[in-house]
Amino acid sequence: TQGGYLIGRKSMAVNVSDIAAMGGVPLYAVVSLGAPPSLNVNFIDALYRGIMDAAAEFGIDVVGGDTVNSGKIIVNIALIGETENRNLALRSGAMPGDEVFLTGYIGGSIKGKHLDFTPRVKEARFLVKNYSIHSMIDVSDGLIADLGHILEASRAGAVIYKKDIPLSKHAGNFDAAVMDGEDFELVFTVSEKEARDLIKKWPFRTRLSRIGKICSAPKGLYLVRENNKKQKIKPKGYTHF
Repeated sequence: TQGGYLIGRKSMAVNVSDIAAMGGVPLYAVVSLGAPPSLNVNFIDALYRGIMDAAAEFGIDVVGGDTVNSGKIIVNIALIGETENRNLALRSGAMPGDEVFLTGYIGGSIKGKHLDFTPRVKEARFLVKNYSIHSMIDVSDGLIADLGHILEASRAGAVIYKKDIPLSKHAGNFDAAVMDGEDFELVFTVSEKEARDLIKKWPFRTRLSRIGKICSAPKGLYLVRENNKKQKIKPKGYTHF
């Protein structure tokens, strides 16, 4: 079934997105499935096709796993990737004066994007190999929440501008778009000098937007709305647990 296929693909792709957010290349995966005996075998076949197609797309070898009886469907994937020490991107390195960038568009994930997205592996590898990326994360909890994770880890503040944040055509209102999550775009910070060069040399069709700036004080996240009024916002978004 199409639903099973998309669930399988997403199960692999969300892990790939995590590897991309650290500047890495995905390599090996272990897939475990828990399923009730009554589950239609066609659904399971479609699920595994989705997993294996996503693995093939990103050059991943599925090297093992397990299948067990379960009261509900459980898909668990552990993915191993690698990157060079010099190219490792963490959440904790944002520096005052850094520009904040976002790939792609956000919002509207509930309309289907969360099931059918492309992890930004190529974009992330270009970034870490050509620029000093001070911090990076993928947008899974929501733009506001995930940028908040960077600020917390880096002990910094940031100002972002509503007018510069690109929304998906499927997005609802702005506040929902920046908090719903599961966009799986990259948010990263880079020095102002390198930002200018990056904008000139960005080689992808994926949109690249400069949405704000890191500051040393005040701490916290501030949003500048249409009236140029600066509003402190709580980094909240999708809660997984």
